[in-house]
Amino acid sequence: MIINQIIGNLSENSSDKTIDYLDLEWFETTKRIQRKKTRKGTDIAIKFLREGQRLREGDILFEDAEKIIAINVLETEAIVMSPASLLEMGTVCYEIGNKHIPLFIQNDKVLLPFEMPMFRWLEASGFRPEKQSAKLLNLLKSNVEPHGHGSLGSTIFTKILKMAAPKDE
Repeated sequence: MIINQIIGNLSENSSDKTIDYLDLEWFETTKRIQRKKTRKGTDIAIKFLREGQRLREGDILFEDAEKIIAINVLETEAIVMSPASLLEMGTVCYEIGNKHIPLFIQNDKVLLPFEMPMFRWLEASGFRPEKQSAKLLNLLKSNVEPHGHGSLGSTIFTKILKMAAPKDE
């Protein structure tokens, strides 16, 4: 079965049809072309034509009278941090993003795929990382877009710092 587009999401579809899940690792959700099997053995070929298309938890790839084929993002080992302030959130996101590591923001927490060197670096830098099993679902897009290091005038870090800075009255 060849899939060229996402046709909906389970969060918007209240159906009693059987759901056959296509399990994906977090890093597979951004691949435009891949071949996988669902839990029930249906062979799926995903061929997205546009750049930047990404599969999300619950995305519906196929639906007929009896069943739905939808995406399930698998849990993985992750570094999870709960920043204490907006300034700490901006700083940790900037530092991680500056290392070009995928970054996820979920439920006021910062998550990234677990890597021991990064975990140790975060601890040594005064952050409080925790190792947890989590679904990495909400990829921060600014982390993967082209950028330069010369001017900080319009970066997300600068915007957060401006929001967190005390206001002159």
